[in-house]
Amino acid sequence: MAIDEFEDPFLTVAEVAGILRLNQQTIRNWIDAGSLPAVRVGRRVRIRRSDLDRVLAEGGTAGTPAADGPDAADFWGGEPVGAPELEGASE
Repeated sequence: MAIDEFEDPFLTVAEVAGILRLNQQTIRNWIDAGSLPAVRVGRRVRIRRSDLDRVLAEGGTAGTPAADGPDAADFWGGEPVGAPELEGASE
């Protein structure tokens, strides 16, 4: 690990949420989805300022849905998405 990496400030989830004026759970969801890189130290989570700046510069794609999950067209198209098949329901 280079010394320059230690000069990049780390932010807490609360600090990132405050900067973006979003709920802390939204930031955690982005981290869990892999849209916002984070470092976990035990139970604590830290986000490098440079990673946050990069995600924002890329257009804030952190909120886009996953490619393999349902989207609004699935919902509004009237097709059931992820609904369990019930035995004997087709009779």
